[in-house]
Amino acid sequence: MLEKIQELDKDLLIFLNGLGSETYDKLWLIITNQLYWTPFFLLLFYLIYKKIGGKQTLYLLLFVAVLIAFTDQTCNLFKHTFQRLRPCNDPEVNSIIRVVQVRKSYSFFSGHAANTMAVATFLFLILKRYFKYFGLLFLWPLIFAYSRIYLGLHYPGDILTGYFFGALFGFLLYLVYRKLKPQYFPG
Repeated sequence: MLEKIQELDKDLLIFLNGLGSETYDKLWLIITNQLYWTPFFLLLFYLIYKKIGGKQTLYLLLFVAVLIAFTDQTCNLFKHTFQRLRPCNDPEVNSIIRVVQVRKSYSFFSGHAANTMAVATFLFLILKRYFKYFGLLFLWPLIFAYSRIYLGLHYPGDILTGYFFGALFGFLLYLVYRKLKPQYFPG
């Protein structure tokens, strides 16, 4: 059963990665770089600040920092436990796929997918009542994580597992936030 899932994961990687072309490589290298997302983050937190005020925005930022640290460390624990090679380093597929970027760390599961989905889930659950189309926030983890497949850095299974853990951690921290907010973060 596990072999069948891994084979499906490789086939899906080959298909999705194969959709790319040199014409778009630079675009996807920009998309995968977190630094280039800074204007999006600044706009997002400006909009949040305008809706809920400075104090509540700072509380949210504190929770987001804790969430990212926890998600990232969990991801690293999994990577070092499972030690799954990234597609760009996997001799079974790296000669078949388009390798646009190479990383030496392990692949399972994607920290990019987990972190972005955790933050998107957490913020969505808290702020959906303030913004009519706030569900569009989930385009961020979708685009960001696809860049990892496009570049040859992650298998789709790494992304999906990252999404699962990210959504789970985002939801759990939302429950903690909701419980603590009345007592410690009123406003």
